Amino acid sequence: MAVVEVTGAHKSYHRRGKPPQKALDGLDLSVGAHRVHGFLGPNGSGKTTTIRALLGLVRVDSGSMRLLDRPVPEDLPDVIGSVGALVESPLFFPNFSGRRNLRLLAGVAGVSRDRVEECLEIVGLRDRGEDKFKGYSLGMKQRLGIAAALLKEPTLLVLDEPSNGLDPAGIREVRELIKQLGSDGQTTVLLSSHLLSEVQQVCDDVTIIARGKLVATGAVADVLATGSTGDVRVMVPGHQQAAYDVLMAAGFTLTALADAWLVHGVTEPSTITRALAAHDLYLSELSPISADLESVFLDLTAEEV
Repeated sequence: MAVVEVTGAHKSYHRRGKPPQKALDGLDLSVGAHRVHGFLGPNGSGKTTTIRALLGLVRVDSGSMRLLDRPVPEDLPDVIGSVGALVESPLFFPNFSGRRNLRLLAGVAGVSRDRVEECLEIVGLRDRGEDKFKGYSLGMKQRLGIAAALLKEPTLLVLDEPSNGLDPAGIREVRELIKQLGSDGQTTVLLSSHLLSEVQQVCDDVTIIARGKLVATGAVADVLATGSTGDVRVMVPGHQQAAYDVLMAAGFTLTALADAWLVHGVTEPSTITRALAAHDLYLSELSPISADLESVFLDLTAEEV
């Protein structure tokens, strides 16, 4: 079952004296259960509009949306108790402790104080629970926001730019927390982020959108495979020139690196091994050059942007 299902969603914003601005243009999105799903797109691509529509904060003009197999916004009151969300920066009473802030929220939501302690433990703030919120680092503030989103033991956790404005230490804190949540087998995480290297490290699946349209979706490894360079780094110590001559004669195209050759357009790396071994040349390195999520993202969204 898909935890989130968006089909053909359209949404335009109308401003006086200006033409309508499309935020969503037939968007499709599917998020499987018990996965960490990255939701990516350039600024203005429609990510935040999608999240707000799923949470009932705006309405789409047409198309359908489902959360936990229920239509939204029609059945949102029935499922919102199973959804936790951190959208933009968390807001708490600055002069109250982290623990007191969570207890206030728990009281409104009908959640026990024991659950407050569990959430503080999950995000690594139990020992700092009595510190005032205003004294927290940015990373701690974000973690407390995630703790608040976890109070209701949600089936779906929506995180919109949870690492926004954080220093490297704070980014690492949030990354490790999301990894932990994604591995518990209980929670599905929908993660929107501009930090593509972080998404690549923590997500199982990814959806990339541009101008309100879907441009790619699937397991992270499969999406990365669409950007495969076909380049392979080759090292043959003491015989680099001989290796060059053999590979050129075999029809490969090469570029010189400082201590190796970069062989282009390789569909099967074993062809390099066979060509060299036939001339008693043996490799110390044969490394396919993999595309990273940032380069694939830029290639996929370049036309739309």
